[in-house]
Amino acid sequence: MGKFDGVLLASDFDNTLLYTEDALRSGTPVPPLPERNRQALEYFMAEGGRFAIATGRALAAFIRYADMVPMNAPGVVCNGAAIYDFAKGEYLETSMLDASARERGQAVLDRFPQVAVEAYHIDNVIHAVQLNDICRQHEHITKAALTVAPSLLDVPLPLGKLLFEAEHPVLEEVLAFLTSQGWAEDYELIFSISHLLEMTTKGANKGGMIRRLASRLGISMEHVYCAGDEANDISMLTAAAQGFAPANCAPSVRSCGAVIVCDAREGAMADIVEILNKRYA
Repeated sequence: MGKFDGVLLASDFDNTLLYTEDALRSGTPVPPLPERNRQALEYFMAEGGRFAIATGRALAAFIRYADMVPMNAPGVVCNGAAIYDFAKGEYLETSMLDASARERGQAVLDRFPQVAVEAYHIDNVIHAVQLNDICRQHEHITKAALTVAPSLLDVPLPLGKLLFEAEHPVLEEVLAFLTSQGWAEDYELIFSISHLLEMTTKGANKGGMIRRLASRLGISMEHVYCAGDEANDISMLTAAAQGFAPANCAPSVRSCGAVIVCDAREGAMADIVEILNKRYA
């Protein structure tokens, strides 16, 4: 028996567990996992805790990094569109976009020629339409090769997520366009970072899937803790018994009630485990 038996800790990957923003912007290699985080997670799991990743990345964009992360629970991928069991190599749950999402996404591309989109297929393939520099930067950091398509209508179903990529003012216009068409209410539309606008089916968010994961593991939400740095993490931060955020988090995360710990570059996960270690002493 360990002190963390019946406890689930879930963390966002980029800029929470591992700081990747510099690599995204500069094209330099992604850094290794901070040793503080590695040691803290190994201790947490050795004491019976379950650790899960909850990332906005598609499986194809995270799987190359999975071996660097100590984890002993299935993870949430595609911003809440799926739960994936890394040990078994299979999806446990999925929540996919319907065909109309492709048509509406293509309407966005037709109206905004400077916007790129990545379409995340369940079969571990990322299709891209109307590529731009941000799209290529994202490809560098995920190390997931893009399959280019002439139109979203040529991308096969099922899709877990559409990711619109452009500078933030343009994406604000995209969000306003989707809202003006009456489509926004059919989806989860959230910024995972200023230049990335995520689109998943209604209810497919990190918070909802963390609840499903906890239920699968037989863990009460009273003993679920989550960490994240961006607006797409807020649904799980507020669903948890306590949400945590690194000091580099977005202003919206600071105002959601999350406990702020050190910067992700300094090993934020280790700070969180230290707090839990006192809570479950």
